[in-house]
Amino acid sequence: MSEQHRPLISPLPKSWPFEEAAKLSTHVGARDVTTERPVLLETGYGPSGLPHIGTFGEVARTSWVRQAFTKLTGLPTRLLAFSDDMDALRKVPDNVPNQDMLRQYIGKPLSRVPDPFGTHESFAAHNNARLRSFLDGFGFEYEFASSTQYYEGGRFDAALKRVLEVHDKIVAVIAPTLGEERRATYSPVLPIHPRTGQVMQVKMDAIDPVAGTVRWTDEDGETFETPVTGGHAKMQWKADWAMRWYALGVDYEMSGKDLIDSVRLSGKICRILGGQPPAGLTYELFLDQNGQKISKSKGNGISVEEWLRYAPAESLGQYMFNAPQRAKRLFFDVIPKATDEYLAHVAKAKTLAAEDPALLTNPAWFIHKGEIPADAGSPVTFGMLLNLASVANAETPDVLWKFIQRYDAKATPESCPMLARLVDHAIVYYADFVRPTKHYRAPDAHERTALAALAEALRGLEGEDVSPDTCQNLVFEIGKTHGFEPLRAWFGCLYEVLLGQKEGPRFGIFVALYGIAETVALIEAALTRGEGVVA
Repeated sequence: MSEQHRPLISPLPKSWPFEEAAKLSTHVGARDVTTERPVLLETGYGPSGLPHIGTFGEVARTSWVRQAFTKLTGLPTRLLAFSDDMDALRKVPDNVPNQDMLRQYIGKPLSRVPDPFGTHESFAAHNNARLRSFLDGFGFEYEFASSTQYYEGGRFDAALKRVLEVHDKIVAVIAPTLGEERRATYSPVLPIHPRTGQVMQVKMDAIDPVAGTVRWTDEDGETFETPVTGGHAKMQWKADWAMRWYALGVDYEMSGKDLIDSVRLSGKICRILGGQPPAGLTYELFLDQNGQKISKSKGNGISVEEWLRYAPAESLGQYMFNAPQRAKRLFFDVIPKATDEYLAHVAKAKTLAAEDPALLTNPAWFIHKGEIPADAGSPVTFGMLLNLASVANAETPDVLWKFIQRYDAKATPESCPMLARLVDHAIVYYADFVRPTKHYRAPDAHERTALAALAEALRGLEGEDVSPDTCQNLVFEIGKTHGFEPLRAWFGCLYEVLLGQKEGPRFGIFVALYGIAETVALIEAALTRGEGVVA
C-alpha cells in the first residue's frame, strides 16, 4: 500500500472484501485520487437476457469491496454498472414473447432490436430498465452506463482510434487462440453494416488510423469504408473489454472463473493500448444440485425471484458473501442455512461496539452497509420456524405466531419485522420443500424405551416455567442414561421419529417453542405409530 494512501485502519480486517480493498489500494498506487477522478469499480451486464442471480452476486460483491476500500482509505469511489447493449443479438431467449419477430433481428445490436414486450424503444432498453429496477430494489449505489450511448456519444472515440494504431498487435494477441478459419479473418473491429444494420464479423481490407476508418467487404462483394467512431463500429468482446478499461480508467472489476483466459488476454490488449488492467477477484461458479454449472438457458439453478419467495434478500446477501472463491451449490436446500447464518451474524454484530475491529469482519456489516438496523435479526431461527411448521402442519402464519408468542409474549409482527418476514417465508418453504419430503420411521425397541422416558420426564415439567437450556439438558441426560453411543444417534432418533427428517433443531429450544404438553403428545403419537415394531 502506497505512502499516499496509508490505511486508516490497522491491522487489516480478516475478510475477503478488505483483502480485495488492500489489493485495490496497491493497484491505485500513488495516483492522485480526487472527486473528479475517483477510484472506479465496474461490473458488466449482458442485456441479451433478464438480470439473474449472477448479476446480483457480482454487483453485491463489488459493492462490498467498495465499502471496505472506503473504510480502509477514505478515498472517493464510483461504481459503474455497465450494460453491453451494443452487442449483437445472437439467439432469441426462451423466456420472452414475440420470438418470431426477434428472429428477424439476429445479428443486430441489442439497442436496435425492437422490444418484444412492447414497453420500451428497444430490447436493450427494456432489459436495461429491468436491470436498474433490479439493482435499485436491493438498494445498490451505482451509476448506470450504456455501451450504445458511450459508442454513439463519442465517449470511446479516442480509444477506438488508438485501437486502429495498434490493430496488428491486438490481432497477434488474439489470433493464436482462434481456429484456422477464424484466425484468417479476425479483427478486433466489428463495423455496423450501413444498410442492414448487422454487426459485421469480417476481414479488414485496410486500416487507416489517421482517418479513423476501416475498409471491408461484405458477403455480396460490396466494399465499405466505415469510421470506427460515433457508433459506426464496435469492438470484439475481449478487445471491447480492454478498450473500456483503457478508455474509462477502470481500477477494479471481478469476473467468474470461466473468464480467466479472457481477463488475461484483455489485460494484454489494455497494456498494448497504453493502459493498466484493473485489479480484480476471480470468483468461483455456482453449481446445481448435481454439481453441474448453473446455466440461464438450462434453468438448473435458482432465480433471484425464487430465492426471495422463500427467504429475505439479506439471506441471499449472506450466501453471496460466503467464500466467493469457492464453488458452491446453488439450490433450494441452501436457503435455510444461509438465512440462519445471516441471523447469527446480525446477533453477533449487535453485541459489538461501533469501533470494534471484529465488526468489520462480520458479513452483516457489509450487507447493511455499515449500519445494523435495530429491528434486524430474529429471536427465532428460520430452521426452527420450519420445524414448527412441519410439526404443526402450518398453512398460515397465525399457527406459527401462536407458538412464538407463547415462547416470547412480546414478539409481534410489528415489534419483530424480520421474524414476521421469516414466518411468511417459512410457510411457503415448508409447503413446497419440507412437507413433500417428510418420512417418519418407527422407533426400535431401544428408542421406544428412551422416548417413553423422555415423555415421562417432560410430563413432570408441565406447568413450570422452564428454559430451553433446561429442556436441552434433560434431552441430553435421557440419551446418556439410555446408552446412546454416539449421542448424536439419540438426536437422529428424535428428528427421524418425531419430525420425519434427517436433521433438526436444537431440541431444547424446539420443546420450549412447541410446548411441553405438545411435545409429550408428539412423542406419544410416535410411540403409538411404532407399536408392534420389533428391534
